[in-house]
Amino acid sequence: MYSIAHTRHIGPIALACRGLAILALIPTVASTQQPATAPAAAGTAAAPAARQQPAGGGLAYEKTVPVIESGKWTGKRLADGQPDVSGDWSNTIGNHNNTTDPQGGVPNDPRSPPPTTKREDRAPSRISDPADGQLPYLPWARAKQIEFQNGFFNNTKPEYVEPLSRCAPAGIPKSFYWHGYEIRQYPGYVVFLFNSGSRIIYLNNQQHLPSAISLWQGDSRGHWEGNTLVVDVSNLNSKARFGRTGEFTTENVHVVERYIFDNDGKHYNYVATFTDPDAFSRPFTVTVPARRWTTDDKENGWHYEVPLANNPGKPPIADHFERICVENNFGFGQVAVQAKK
Repeated sequence: MYSIAHTRHIGPIALACRGLAILALIPTVASTQQPATAPAAAGTAAAPAARQQPAGGGLAYEKTVPVIESGKWTGKRLADGQPDVSGDWSNTIGNHNNTTDPQGGVPNDPRSPPPTTKREDRAPSRISDPADGQLPYLPWARAKQIEFQNGFFNNTKPEYVEPLSRCAPAGIPKSFYWHGYEIRQYPGYVVFLFNSGSRIIYLNNQQHLPSAISLWQGDSRGHWEGNTLVVDVSNLNSKARFGRTGEFTTENVHVVERYIFDNDGKHYNYVATFTDPDAFSRPFTVTVPARRWTTDDKENGWHYEVPLANNPGKPPIADHFERICVENNFGFGQVAVQAKK
């Protein structure tokens, strides 16, 4: 048992390739989601739904992480037996600015002053283990992380550039607190459509890709244990950062993720354990709480960038359009490695 305290950002070519790749891998299935309201009677027009202010959640509103335990799933299931968790989701405690102090702003940011609230009055670190909320870096890696952090506002080297500013995928774990995202489910697959790319989790017990192949989002193989999606992740290229504070892993990192869904269907916790002896003295765990968003919620520029589609006479549906990245997809950055003696 584990107990713990939409627009997408891609270029037009990448969009086309992503769509073809997903279509090639995933069989077409009928949607299992039920409409939010009953359809209007023939010949009548349904009144437009009033979008309500979100109840709870928000960019920097919540300061605690709900306790959700792994256990039995009692909610709806899809035809293939998967727990039905499809829909729109977003984290609840802060954005990608800061990993260990999610509501603490960006260190060295010349555009905004540091927070005036006390640290204990802000949301906890995303690092839930170790208990001090800090990453257990080896000395060389800690020095490199500080270098990345200090270089964020002084881009004198390619690796100082924030990958997202070059339209690269946010990677793991930052994809889960960089804007809202959509979860789709198919027989044998769970698909994440992020603001900055996509990710497919295979549920068919396939072997991981050869080690020579590395990816921004890694290679994901998962299975369901009750209400928990357990995912083994390898083949990360480790060019992504955890936040604007410069945290990173090496290419040899191994990640075990647990997506622990509450049976109310409204919340889940992302709990991921990272093991990377090249950069860290011990494994560490990242925890990100998330809540579901629906057409009853007011559109939100960070969490729920989903306007209602023009759907006269029918229940409202969310219109997930694509956003083209305009910063240009140039090559940049490199994996942080320990200098050879």
